[in-house]
Amino acid sequence: MEASTWAVYSRTGMEPIHAQHLSEPGLVVLDIAAADEATAQAVMTALEQQWATSGIGPVRKVPGEPGAKARMYADTRRLPAE
Repeated sequence: MEASTWAVYSRTGMEPIHAQHLSEPGLVVLDIAAADEATAQAVMTALEQQWATSGIGPVRKVPGEPGAKARMYADTRRLPAE
């Protein structure tokens, strides 16, 4: 991992956004910040019912920062799989 990439990762607890995740219209990367882990998971569950997503991912807490964070990838052109 490059030094600049590591600085972003260590500061946010999140991997950098890669171009492949935004390579077409309709693809989105959603960074979720919530008061607690349960709220972040509830938001991901709701988004998963709206669009095709990467699924409910891990929720992270960054030391020294309030709340919990998560990332989800979605394709707004597609409905969720049944």
